[in-house]
Amino acid sequence: MTQLSLTINGEAVSTDVEPRLSLADFIRDHRRLTGTHLGCEHGVCGACTVLMDGEPIRSCITFAVVADSAEITTIEGFDDDEAMAQLRKAFHENHALQCGYCTPGMLVAARDIVLRLPDADEARVRLELAGNLCRCTGYVGIVDAILAVLDERQE
Repeated sequence: MTQLSLTINGEAVSTDVEPRLSLADFIRDHRRLTGTHLGCEHGVCGACTVLMDGEPIRSCITFAVVADSAEITTIEGFDDDEAMAQLRKAFHENHALQCGYCTPGMLVAARDIVLRLPDADEARVRLELAGNLCRCTGYVGIVDAILAVLDERQE
């Protein structure tokens, strides 16, 4: 067992974990934060995307011990985040949701795009979303939602 101390959604956590435990499994199974989804478990689909120290990462291919002393934000940790509130509203208005399985990771990635690339055009948004797979929507609504938030933030 390895000692792990980190912050998840503003809450300090300190516990022992197996060295091979993935961060996604730690978040879901040990902390009961099930908004982080597991899809491919190979870092390809993006369903498990969370923030580690403000940067999006694939939690399924990140060992929990790598997050020692880090600040992790899962989809449950964005309740008071203005950009996330705008994105959630835009996803609803632009029909960017269907089954919802990709949505938590997609929203975390979308927030990163909105904050990091305020002048992104459709082509850039699509490029940035390349690591987040959605089998239901065809991405049109997702891209429209992100572009709507980018436009709203420009005004």
